[in-house]
Amino acid sequence: MDKKTKRLYFIDAMRAWAILMMLQGHFIDGLLDPMFRDTSNVAFNIWKYFRGITAPVFFTVSGFIFTFLLIKGDKTGLQNPRVKKGVKRGLELLFIGYLLRMNLFGLLQGKIYDSFYLVDVLHCIGLSLLGIIGIYLLTQNRKKFVFPTVLLGITLTLFLFEPAYKTWGFSFLPDAFANYLTKNNGSVFTIIPWFGYAVFGSFLSIIFTKFKDFKYLYFVAIPLFAAVGMALVSYSSKLFLLLSQTTGLQLFADIYFNNYLFIRLGNVLVVFSIFMLIRGILKNSTLLKIGQSTLSVYIVHFIILYGSFTGVGLYRFFHHSLTPAVAISGALCFMVICTFTALRYEDNKEVIRLKIATSVRFALVKGEVLATSGFQTAKTLFFRLLRRVGLAKN
Repeated sequence: MDKKTKRLYFIDAMRAWAILMMLQGHFIDGLLDPMFRDTSNVAFNIWKYFRGITAPVFFTVSGFIFTFLLIKGDKTGLQNPRVKKGVKRGLELLFIGYLLRMNLFGLLQGKIYDSFYLVDVLHCIGLSLLGIIGIYLLTQNRKKFVFPTVLLGITLTLFLFEPAYKTWGFSFLPDAFANYLTKNNGSVFTIIPWFGYAVFGSFLSIIFTKFKDFKYLYFVAIPLFAAVGMALVSYSSKLFLLLSQTTGLQLFADIYFNNYLFIRLGNVLVVFSIFMLIRGILKNSTLLKIGQSTLSVYIVHFIILYGSFTGVGLYRFFHHSLTPAVAISGALCFMVICTFTALRYEDNKEVIRLKIATSVRFALVKGEVLATSGFQTAKTLFFRLLRRVGLAKN
């Protein structure tokens, strides 16, 4: 890595690619007519496969970037300013995740719909950041190898035992908490096993930081990531079948029959190797800015597609109704609109926030004046009533 480069541009580019893949993936998956979901069609299968890569890449990159910033300074533990910022960021993502699922019309009627409690990608990433901070603080006084070892151990544990805990319903927990652990109630993501990708990204970040001054970092990392990634994709299932036959453990057989976690982990490593290989051409300012504005892009896409706050979105009118030609062209337009809107917001973020803060303060002042006036009016009417019935003197 170039010593003069404080930012890993290929990581921002990866995040931009992942968010753009997510935009088209959500659009097409939500609006394409089921009759065109032909698994015998090569183009559809390629699209479906790459759509499956998006979330693992996004979680891994999120953990990578967060940890890269967390450990790059000289201060450690609670003295590290990134700890406070990370806690704030994690809680912010949780808050926004619930906010996007809020229905204002229902709220005005005193109703909170069950969908409000469902867990999505923002909830899981927010909780993952808090989890990484917790592990960082718990291992800060240990030897340096403990932090990355624990991170990698969590990934392997969550991935290996996924066939066991995915059957648990967690019915003993309130739905608001159970939704973080099971998809039985309709959650899109759960903290397990997706936390595994976030901490794996955190592990990779520590390795990169340790060898950041190594002259042949990319020369070694690119083929290594590609080789390990391809090995996981091509041979991990065969390995678990062999382990099942050798040990007789049903757990390994269950992994073999649904080995998506390790295969996707291999996909993530291959994507890393590709973006590292072409890092020299990934410094386009717009692309990098998209990668640095993924939260804004996600919020805009959620409002337009799913109709946050109002329930009125594209999903409501075109759910599973579009032909492939319309869905593909619509997805391209959707990507442009979401990213353009998000980047415009990022360019004017401070002005917008100032206007919102000013409007809120104005509303509070007006509300206070109206409340005071209303109280005085009510007080006057109340005493008039008391005087009329003889309970108060003039």
